[in-house]
Amino acid sequence: MWELVKAGGWLMTPIVLCSILALVIIIERSHTLQFNKVAPNRLREQLITRLRENGDIGRTQLMNVKEKTALGDILATGLLYRQYGLESMTMHMQNRASVQVHQLEKNINMLGTIGAIAPLLGLLGTVLGIISSFLAITDGAMQDPTMLAAGVSQALITTAAGMIVAIPALVAYRYFQRRIIDINAQFETQAGLMVQELYDYQLLEHNYALNTPVQNIVVDDFVEGERSIDGLGLDKAATAIL
Repeated sequence: MWELVKAGGWLMTPIVLCSILALVIIIERSHTLQFNKVAPNRLREQLITRLRENGDIGRTQLMNVKEKTALGDILATGLLYRQYGLESMTMHMQNRASVQVHQLEKNINMLGTIGAIAPLLGLLGTVLGIISSFLAITDGAMQDPTMLAAGVSQALITTAAGMIVAIPALVAYRYFQRRIIDINAQFETQAGLMVQELYDYQLLEHNYALNTPVQNIVVDDFVEGERSIDGLGLDKAATAIL
């Protein structure tokens, strides 16, 4: 293996570095983007059940749920802000979902970049190898074929190495992109189901304004005013008669 790397020339160094970086990203993202670690199946049911049984969930418990998983962060944030109404709750859940999706996309673009530049590095090595072969011909490589073979082998090795690095990187890049889309859809589904269950079980907290007392006060003032006006009118009428 080392002999092939040496035969490929100096361009094999960035290709090898790209392969190592791509391998690290693939292993790390494969470990991170697991559904049971990002969006546990029964998390929403557990939160709703606890909320129905106890009437509320403590802030400390919700903060623990937020720190464990990405879906827990979204759902717990919604429960923390449900006292401010549905609009505020939805807005905060959307913000946390955007943050979590951004975290899930970490290093994915780097993987796509590696898949794009690795073939270019191999192509560059091919061009340099062919150039060295032609230069060897002008220097009398027809009498010494080994001088011609060195340039050809460099061209073939770098091309093959670039393809070997690029193909798995692009496959993993597309796979992780699709996985993130599926996880995001799961976020939206679970958040929507939680809001629906909060409605169904009447677990949403509403901040009702004290409209009835205010209206009563206004009506009472209005009635008192009319009485005083009527009283004033009667006084005026009595004064006129007198």
